[in-house]
Amino acid sequence: MEERLSSLNDEELSTHEQQIKEKLSVIEDKLARLRSQKSHLVQLCETIQQVRKQRKSAQQSDGDWERENFPWSTKARELLALVFSIKDYRPKQLATINALMAGNDVLLLAPTGGGKSLCFQLPALLSTGLTVVISPLISLMEDQVWSLERWKVRAQLLCSTTSKEAVTRIHKELSDKRPPTTKLLYVTPERLAKSKRFMTALQKCYNHGNLDRFAIDEVHCCSQWGHDFRPDYKFLNVLKGMFPKAPLLGVTATATTKVIGDVQTMLNIPDALLFVASFNRPNLYYHVLPKPSSKQEQYDLLANLLLTRFRKQTGIIYTYSTKDAMDISSEMVARGLKTAPYHANLEPADRTKIHQLWHDEDLQAVVATVAFGMGIDKGNVRFVIHHTMSKSMENFYQESGRAGRDGARSDCILLYHFSDVFRITTMTFSERTGLKNAYAMVEYCITTSECRRKLISAYFSEVWGAEDCNAMCDRCANRDLVWPQKEIASYVEQLHRIVDKCELEQTNLTGLKLVDAWMQKGPTHVRLSEPAPLIDRTVAEQIVAYLIVHNYLKESFVFTPYATHSYIKKGSARVANSTLKIRVGKLFPLAANSGPATASTSSAGRKRTTSETSTQTNGVSKSAGKRVRAESESSEDETSSTSSSTSPQKSDEDVVVVQEVEVIDLDDGE
Repeated sequence: MEERLSSLNDEELSTHEQQIKEKLSVIEDKLARLRSQKSHLVQLCETIQQVRKQRKSAQQSDGDWERENFPWSTKARELLALVFSIKDYRPKQLATINALMAGNDVLLLAPTGGGKSLCFQLPALLSTGLTVVISPLISLMEDQVWSLERWKVRAQLLCSTTSKEAVTRIHKELSDKRPPTTKLLYVTPERLAKSKRFMTALQKCYNHGNLDRFAIDEVHCCSQWGHDFRPDYKFLNVLKGMFPKAPLLGVTATATTKVIGDVQTMLNIPDALLFVASFNRPNLYYHVLPKPSSKQEQYDLLANLLLTRFRKQTGIIYTYSTKDAMDISSEMVARGLKTAPYHANLEPADRTKIHQLWHDEDLQAVVATVAFGMGIDKGNVRFVIHHTMSKSMENFYQESGRAGRDGARSDCILLYHFSDVFRITTMTFSERTGLKNAYAMVEYCITTSECRRKLISAYFSEVWGAEDCNAMCDRCANRDLVWPQKEIASYVEQLHRIVDKCELEQTNLTGLKLVDAWMQKGPTHVRLSEPAPLIDRTVAEQIVAYLIVHNYLKESFVFTPYATHSYIKKGSARVANSTLKIRVGKLFPLAANSGPATASTSSAGRKRTTSETSTQTNGVSKSAGKRVRAESESSEDETSSTSSSTSPQKSDEDVVVVQEVEVIDLDDGE
């Protein structure tokens, strides 16, 4: 071989070298595909193992736990009505209560608003001893203690804000040989992990036979595969060793099959009975709205929603950051609306005050970070608005699920903008499943034809059909609208060439700069020689988002002293047979009234095409882009709205969303 190569001239050697490099490139592509397929198959095997484990737990749970002829059944029914003013049990509540009272370890998966708290509160009243409730947030514990006190149930809270005198009193009560008068004691996992005095008192309570059970709220926080893993939850693995005869109940609204298996292992409860209630909340209307580019237009949109659609109603606006919460609340107050920011940096007394004002409906909305809300016990929350998409489907489901706990129709609105994708991924990429979770959320936002409920159910391994939605999402309410398919294989090739060009010139390329270059904007040295594609920028942004989610493009993250940056590279997925088709469509405006299907009734059942639809606007009406101000009930409360010093940017009236319509096979057949 060496002799043969030696006989070639320079031009022939160069040609031969180029051919070898091309073959190596093909091999590298195949290796990348094989690695991707291997990873997928390994995940499938792990999922199969977890499904088997969960099925075993579910089969053990198939015993007749729904009957009401246990020794405690009559008293339980009486307390249900007298204390909690509840006529009947919700799905899986009775089975969970019976299994727990019978001394079993139990895991309960039920939707937000599904009545998980009753499953440890009612057993606490049926027992003579103490139920210790472990919860992650002070606001959650405060809310439940308030409710229990209103029902004349003795409950106490032990956390960082508890006075020294109260802590001493609680420790003394736990150490006493007599059964404690406190029925439920709420503590944070940090208290268990870091207070030896408390654990000593708890051990005495157990030794005296006065510790009935543990209830772990938001039990998914135990798992490193969960969306909200908390290190202090790892300490809970000692509970079964220290208190082996105390049954353990874990409840959550958000846990995948893998997370449940991890929780059972971590808590040392492999034989726990597993009860799973349906995650579908039929009274919640899911809607994704285009988020305006300018902050002033965002404020106008939110104010208009609070003034019109949600006038005299109570709700929550979730934000990405503390700064967003403070800025948005300030703007709402300037328009005469009653809101307050809620975030982790507030003093505990201020958080408690805001929580109480909102609970008593002296505030229309709390503008909050994720620090607000797990376990909020307020039934008539009519709206939850996400100013920025959540970092995972679990977070979104849980946060949006704080609406409509009383069963009445309520709105779950998410504002989507392309730039928010990178705000979320730069925050979550270092987590074990951070990017996977974030991309599932992006998929939820950009889908053009799938029912929003179907996407949620698939994520939690449930199967819901269109009949389960009943036109209670913006997609199902507009089923008569048919979006065309669009071939984007050539776009993928163009975007890959831009990425290659930037890498050759050692230029960092963000998602926004990639779209700029593709649309013939920004620095000329990163643009292609051919004209920009004949599509709107919003279309271009949605195509890029789709390609990132499906690994035709990928994000690479770089740390700096001040921030983390996301740069775009080529992904491992390749277009098969030179074709890749997606559907292109718009996000729908909110219907003018609260009916679930009003957006589609005008067509009287016939199929619409995109040419028949008028330009969509961001909010309830076209006035959403105007500055608005609430009418005060008295002149003293009237506050002038603030004016912007700069002209607002043009609103993104149409956000185009995409959906893959055929399977892309990475195997090239060789």
